[in-house]
Amino acid sequence: MNIGQAAKSSGVSAKMIRYYEQTGLIPPADRRASGYRDYADTDVHMLRFIRRARDLGFSVAEIGELLGLWRDKDRHSADVKRIASDHIGALEEKIRDMQDMVATLSDLVASCRGDHRAECPILARLETDPPDEDLTVLPRRGAV
Repeated sequence: MNIGQAAKSSGVSAKMIRYYEQTGLIPPADRRASGYRDYADTDVHMLRFIRRARDLGFSVAEIGELLGLWRDKDRHSADVKRIASDHIGALEEKIRDMQDMVATLSDLVASCRGDHRAECPILARLETDPPDEDLTVLPRRGAV
């Protein structure tokens, strides 16, 4: 099947399929004489695996590890469990971070009069560094 059909069957966009091939997450598809990609049912099965892993928030690197274990019939389930457990920890940390953001924004919204005045505590907070704020540049967290 062509890339459009594989995308439709797997729920992964053609653009992402090309990206996964380019990054080596999946092997390059076979090519027809015309040069078009040709996907087998096993390729679509692998793309569905990837889609479900992405739906759970696994990063591309984690999915690569999971795919390797999936293909390895001599794998240890403990290795899979470790990846999933580590991912749970990362998700829980994101949840805490997001709850902190909601609390801060809720306080700011509650303190904003929302009237015709220019004074706005929300904008004031965004433009001012609190005295105890750590300005160290940290990488953004998230599934990449």
